[in-house]
Amino acid sequence: MLLELAIGDAYGAGFEYAANRIVREHNTGQAYIQHPRHAIAPGRYTDDTQMSLAIAEAIVDGDAWTPQALAERFVAAFKRDPREGYASGFHAFLLEVRDGAEFLARIRPDSDKSGAAMRAPPIGVFASIDEVIERATLQARLTHDTPGGIASAVAAALSTHYFIHGHGPKSGLAAFIGAHVPGPWDIAWKGKVGAAGMDSVRAAISAVHAHSSMSELLRACIAYTGDVDTVATIALAAGACCPEIEQDLPESLYEGLENGAFGHDYVRDLDRRLMACAA
Repeated sequence: MLLELAIGDAYGAGFEYAANRIVREHNTGQAYIQHPRHAIAPGRYTDDTQMSLAIAEAIVDGDAWTPQALAERFVAAFKRDPREGYASGFHAFLLEVRDGAEFLARIRPDSDKSGAAMRAPPIGVFASIDEVIERATLQARLTHDTPGGIASAVAAALSTHYFIHGHGPKSGLAAFIGAHVPGPWDIAWKGKVGAAGMDSVRAAISAVHAHSSMSELLRACIAYTGDVDTVATIALAAGACCPEIEQDLPESLYEGLENGAFGHDYVRDLDRRLMACAA
C-alpha cells in the first residue's frame, strides 16, 4: 500500500494543477516528470506521503492514538526530512514549531481541504470498522476539524480497509463507505478536482470503480486534472489492496522513486510492517 501510495503521489506531483496540455502530452504512466512551475524533482514524493509515513509509523510502533502523540509524529517526520509539497502556510508552520505540544497549541484546525484524507489510508489496516473510523476521525481533527475534512479522512481510511479485510467486490466500495459516513460517494466524479478533501476522495473512489489495473488507475487519476497527486495517493493506496485490480505499475516508476533515507527502501520496509498489522 505505502509504496504504491508514494508512487501515485510522486507521479501526480508533476501534474498537480498543471495545464491540460501537459496532462495530455505527458500522462503516459511510464515516467515521472518535472512540474512546469514547482521545484520538486521528478520521483520525489510530497506531503501526502510524508504525512502517511508518520501515520504508518505511529501504527506499527503501537503509539497511543492521542493528539499529542500524532502531533509529535507529524513534526518529527517533517523535521527529519523537510520537503516541498505542503501548502505554503502549513509548511511555514512546520518550520516554526518545535514539537507536538507547540503544534497543538498553535494549529488552527479549520480546513476542509485534503490534508487529513491524504494521510488516512494506512489506518485501514485495523480490523474493526469502528476503530478505523475513530482513528481516522481523531487524526483529522488535529488539522481538519470540519465536516468535510473528517468525512473525507474516514472515507479514505475505509477505502483501504474495505479491500484489506475482504468486505466485497470493488463495485460495492462506495455503498460500503456510504453506510458509515454520509457523502455522495456513489456519484461518479467528472472533471477537475478541487482542493476540498471530499473532492479528492470522491474522484479516487470513482477511479477505483472504473479501472481494473493500477496503470489504468494512475493515468485516470491524473486525467481528471487539478489536485491529482492527492487523488492518485488515495486511489493507488486502495488499488494496491484490491484483488480485482492488476498490480501492473511499470518498473520504471518503482526504480525512479526517490531512495534517500526515507525513500523507496524505507517505504517498502515500513509497508511490510504496516500490512503485518492487518494479519
